[in-house]
Amino acid sequence: MTPITSFAGKSVAVFGLGGSGLVTAEALVTGGATVVAWDDNPDSVAKANAAGIPTGDLKALDFAGVDALVLSPGVPLTHPVPHWTVELARAASVEIIGDIELFCRERRAIAPDAPFIAITGTNGKSTTTALIAHLFRTDGWDVQLGGNIGTAILSLDPPDSGRIQIVECSSFQIDLAPTIDPTVGVLLNLTEDHLDRHDTMARYAAIKARLVNGAGTAVVGIDDEWCATIASDLDQRGTPVERISVRRPVANGYYADRGHVFEVEDATAREVVDLKGIGSLRGRHNAQNAAAAIAAARIIGISEPVILEGLKSFPGLAHRMEEVARIGKVLFVNDSKATNADAAEKALSSFDRIYWIAGGKAKTGGITSLEPYFPKIARAYLIGAAAEEFAATLAGKVDTVMAGTMDAAVAAAARDAAADGASEPVVLLSPACASYDQYRNFEIRGDHFRGLVQALASAEPVVEVK
Repeated sequence: MTPITSFAGKSVAVFGLGGSGLVTAEALVTGGATVVAWDDNPDSVAKANAAGIPTGDLKALDFAGVDALVLSPGVPLTHPVPHWTVELARAASVEIIGDIELFCRERRAIAPDAPFIAITGTNGKSTTTALIAHLFRTDGWDVQLGGNIGTAILSLDPPDSGRIQIVECSSFQIDLAPTIDPTVGVLLNLTEDHLDRHDTMARYAAIKARLVNGAGTAVVGIDDEWCATIASDLDQRGTPVERISVRRPVANGYYADRGHVFEVEDATAREVVDLKGIGSLRGRHNAQNAAAAIAAARIIGISEPVILEGLKSFPGLAHRMEEVARIGKVLFVNDSKATNADAAEKALSSFDRIYWIAGGKAKTGGITSLEPYFPKIARAYLIGAAAEEFAATLAGKVDTVMAGTMDAAVAAAARDAAADGASEPVVLLSPACASYDQYRNFEIRGDHFRGLVQALASAEPVVEVK
């Protein structure tokens, strides 16, 4: 844990006592703050009481005596309407922050030179975060990995010159971190997302930009107009910027072309690595992730040979282009994290002969943007609430099976792919939808897919993909 000693003696209200909120409250108490914590869920309040954290309904609290309100990132700060705790804090001119901000202040107080890499973007941030951590572990560092990737940042060991904090940040977390200041800030890309929480794309982009605006060095993907503009703004601020592209060469930075990643200095390009054959980094989107990870690692000082070793041994992440197994010549890929069309496009572009399992709770726009990839799809197996909508989009363009459930889709896709004459047909779960119609989250959906594949494999010779 990282005790928040920088708030010792201060009065702090904490709202939201889920996983990260409970750790936040404990870190504040351990650091010497006077804490009153609350949650709308009585079970969460009970857990806090059992952990020795003082609790009390914040509606009864006199915010005039409070130094800060620490809000869990899932609680609305501005949209669709501010949470009631936000209204109370603002009425008393109390600052509203989150656990990332607490970490940043503690780092400045106890170890300002401790290396800290923060990563954000609409897509790819978890894979990039995990890859950067893997590169530093390969180099023998004490790596503390957390944030939006699943481990609360304040549960990590405190910042220290002998260790590195590598932290994935969502827009919700950055919105509560006004002074975030990583050694290296990584912004991968920006596409429309979370506008129910941020209202406009411009505001969403401005929140994401905060992470790199405060960085010592910024690594910015410039393949969308929003990020290209942010990179230009950083130039004007005087912040060193490493530009990343998978669409065109850059004057300085890194670009990828057909799996080859090049470092460019003063318009002179040099190949760093060929990603072909690294299954966990297949596809153009993963080339961007790899280029960003290479840039971040080089800025801190990892040598190129170690980086190459780390790239080749990277196992990838579950539910993100996860190569589950091969049964005969058929490759099974779990990309359950692809909860929108933009994310599914990354997977569809990475294979040539696809038996595609898609559907769930559809996002705005459905799958119309994926039409350029329809020729790659041998057959689509549609599940969940979006099946009818997707079938209408695919009509006359892709052979379609109304599977309904994951069980039926996997069984049919596996049978059809095994009969295909292609050298490597792929059964791909890349739903382009949220999971909430049939599953509580995308992880459970991906686990179900993996379990069904393993059940099929039990009766067949199988090669597990490492």
